[in-house]
Amino acid sequence: MMKKKYFKLSILLFVLSFLVIPFESFAKHIVGGDVTYRFVSRQGNNVTFEVTFTMYRDSQGGGAQFDNNGRFGLFRGSGNNWSYVDTYPANPKNLTTIDIDTGNPCLEVPTGIGVQSGVYQFEITFAQSTTDSYMIAYQRCCRNNSIFNIISPEDTGAVFSATITPFAQAEGDNSPTFNDFPPVVICANSLLNFDHSATDVDGDQIVYSFCTPLSAGGTDGVNGGNADDCTGITPLPNNCPPPFTEVSFRLPEYRFDDPLGNGVSIEQSTGLISGIPQVLGQFVVGVCATTYRNGVEIGRLSRDFQFNVTNCEIAVQASIGADDINNGDQFIVNSCGDYSVDFVNLSTDQTKIFSYDWQFDINGDLVEFDTRELSYTFPDTGRYEGLLLLNNEGDFANCKDTAYITVNIYPEIEADFDFAYDTCTAGPVDFVDLSTTGAGNVLGHEWTFEPNETSDVQNPTHSYSTPGVKPIKLVVEDKNECKDSLVKDLTWYPVPPLIIVEPSIFIGCLPATISFNNLSSPIDSTYDVIWDFGDGTIVNEISPTHIYDEIGTYSISVDITSPLECQTDKSFENLISVLESPVAGFTYTPEMPSIFNKTVDFIDESSGADSWFYNIDGTGYLDPNVSHTFPDTGIVYVLQVVSHPSGCTDSLGIFLDIEPLVTLHMPNAFTPNNDGLNDSFKGKGFFDGFQNYQMNIWNRWGEKVYETSDPDIGWNGQKENDGTNSPVGVYVYTIEYTGPRGQVNELKGHVTLIR
Repeated sequence: MMKKKYFKLSILLFVLSFLVIPFESFAKHIVGGDVTYRFVSRQGNNVTFEVTFTMYRDSQGGGAQFDNNGRFGLFRGSGNNWSYVDTYPANPKNLTTIDIDTGNPCLEVPTGIGVQSGVYQFEITFAQSTTDSYMIAYQRCCRNNSIFNIISPEDTGAVFSATITPFAQAEGDNSPTFNDFPPVVICANSLLNFDHSATDVDGDQIVYSFCTPLSAGGTDGVNGGNADDCTGITPLPNNCPPPFTEVSFRLPEYRFDDPLGNGVSIEQSTGLISGIPQVLGQFVVGVCATTYRNGVEIGRLSRDFQFNVTNCEIAVQASIGADDINNGDQFIVNSCGDYSVDFVNLSTDQTKIFSYDWQFDINGDLVEFDTRELSYTFPDTGRYEGLLLLNNEGDFANCKDTAYITVNIYPEIEADFDFAYDTCTAGPVDFVDLSTTGAGNVLGHEWTFEPNETSDVQNPTHSYSTPGVKPIKLVVEDKNECKDSLVKDLTWYPVPPLIIVEPSIFIGCLPATISFNNLSSPIDSTYDVIWDFGDGTIVNEISPTHIYDEIGTYSISVDITSPLECQTDKSFENLISVLESPVAGFTYTPEMPSIFNKTVDFIDESSGADSWFYNIDGTGYLDPNVSHTFPDTGIVYVLQVVSHPSGCTDSLGIFLDIEPLVTLHMPNAFTPNNDGLNDSFKGKGFFDGFQNYQMNIWNRWGEKVYETSDPDIGWNGQKENDGTNSPVGVYVYTIEYTGPRGQVNELKGHVTLIR
């Protein structure tokens, strides 16, 4: 058992050996980090906190070192408004190299691999604020250009920051601290379960979530430009305050809350990151631990790190296909009625397995085989013990493993059954079990009659509600847990015991459209359902719709024949009564009513009616012929409803347009001599609904002498109505206006000025 645990540990360490193989540019940059703070002291209005930046970097392949004299900026503000406060320089300490020794000689570890952590720690002191937060932030470019889930990773830097809220300042709060850093490399297509929880010394509630990592800086300072610029590799804090931009995920495949693109998730209350990564590559992941006290959010710890998903090698492990596995290495194989067993060898890794040794005790004799695959015929029923030993011979001390095998050869079990029923009657079906087993009695029966309709009785009875070919399945089991199954088809097409239709009675007006609902059961589309509607129409349909277009009383009949030629029928006497209906109709004059002619006469042209009702634009009338004056123009609705002595009605509705009209007439001459007669040039007519009126007048030299947008103000013969008199003669005018329904009208003409 200790060997099994050793191999599981070696798997985790071994994946680190593939750090540089799938990612050529891996060993170049910081791969993660987080920031925590601890309350130290308070002096007057000043508070002091100890800040800890923990960074992870690639330590081999010429990668960038942790920055000496790193510049950590302190900012004050909130939201999108922050101001620079101070810069704190610091050097890394506690540099630690991760041990990647697998301890397994079967596994070859490539050279030049290393992951290193470093810590920056210092104190900050600032004036307490009741409204503003303080943010301590470290900006650095850039990320690995092989990162898969964000856009332009080679130009995207990282921001590691922590925000000390007014609450934290006032209460002397401490941020939570993550308990561990995620594995730098994880295995594709294997279950990931990483505890990303944090500890809060103040006992505050922590809620975990994926969040969007932040970006800062750029590539200036590498091959030109200033490294201290906000677009440089080491931005100066005093020039580059928050807010910082978020990294841009490659949507829609990857999002901040699904950073690996295949359902890896984080549990809110525990911080457990779980799922099965499927895509190989490097992925940026952000995790936030938000703290609450008494239900109020008081702070947030964030971590930006890099998941590297790769194919992982596993150590040697003996395994076979089995019906049951105990303690991880005891494999139980059961064979019911068959002495020959084909063993399925699932042992891994084949490249590191150099020999196979199968051993079985057959009635006191040792039988051995040295092949990977094995088929063996046992002599009789019974229990046989065996082993599968991997690398049993040779100097492979750490590459050996053993599978302990128990083979049970049981007697045969055979499922069988029969059934009996009346094919034309919708009654129950009796089932009889005929199964046998060499182990004695059949102990378990599992019948499936239809989906979700089962029974565990040996000889059950079952009633069906729908017709069809029913596949009946029986699974039987004996004391050895041997099972057998059998499926037989039952053809069940009885006729309904009673024919039921809706409506049960119908009285309607001509033409009568009736939808018949066949409630008889059991029937389906394979049945012939013949309807005779009593008016000469016959159809084959389960629930038809029929139109009666003649007055009268009708009897109907329904005849049902199943696919097995079982038949039943029923007649429904005088089921349908169709009454005479009137026909609505009317005309009106004038045919084109307008604002000048708003009284309309409506003349009845209905037939078979003995009463009338009109609804004309909301006004009701009971006479056959009516006259109505409309108060305004527009589209109105006119409805006529007529009734027959039978009680049947008919209606006719129309939309009527009371058209608005505009009349505009322009004189061909005017005499502006102040005698009170024809002193100005303007139009006459009906102007209701006039809009956008514009009149322009030009003399014979093309000079505009007058314009107006008011149809009630005319030209008085003076230039712009306020200048010298224009000479007598002929002038040109143009008029544009919009009618009451939006139509644009244009008029052009000549007018003679006479004095």
